[in-house]
Amino acid sequence: MITKQTIDIAQRDFMAGEIILIDKPIGWSSFRVVYEIRKMLNTRKVGHTGTLDPMATGLLILCTGKKTKEVANYQQMDKTYTGMIRLGRTTPSMDLETEPIIERPYDKIAWEDVMRLKDEFVGPRLQTPPMFSAKKFEGKALYKYARKGKVVDRKPTEVTIHKFEITKISLPYIYFEIQCTKGTYIRVIANDFGEKLGCGGVLASLRRTAIGEVSVEDAILPQDFFERFNGTPARR
Repeated sequence: MITKQTIDIAQRDFMAGEIILIDKPIGWSSFRVVYEIRKMLNTRKVGHTGTLDPMATGLLILCTGKKTKEVANYQQMDKTYTGMIRLGRTTPSMDLETEPIIERPYDKIAWEDVMRLKDEFVGPRLQTPPMFSAKKFEGKALYKYARKGKVVDRKPTEVTIHKFEITKISLPYIYFEIQCTKGTYIRVIANDFGEKLGCGGVLASLRRTAIGEVSVEDAILPQDFFERFNGTPARR
């Protein structure tokens, strides 16, 4: 695997098959990362193992060449995230990408309320995919319907939250670390958490720190990957 300590990226055989660990920066879509690396390697045989929203950062595992057969293995692995929930606000996208539709006071929320509630989220639960997501409905991503003001029926799926830790409370922000199964939408957790507190909540920031045992600490920024490969950074 590529790590920050790897010096000679240019000599790795990406055409035959390699695993690339990218630390996706904010503002980049997962597709853009794949697109840029496909173009650089001059091959379409590059795939990622789990989408990150453009405003999220963190670990994106890419597989090239014959290693694309391993994509499904990584997709099945648990994911670990850190981030912030912003209380007192509800938005259509359940994060800060869309304008608030409801704002409610949060000043009466106590530390004990937050700590008690987070334990209710641990374990298996049914979760309905949000409209602002890349999940497909009739071949089209849900967010494309959402941007036109349309809502379609979505079937809830079972996910499991293995760990939900509150690392800091500085109202209106709650800092967390979550370890969960594949397909878990952290923005839905943020929304549900705020609703249960009675004040609403949105996902203010998100970073994927691990996929299975693979850590973002072993990943590099895409710009660094491009520069090490051929000395030409990707478009910023």
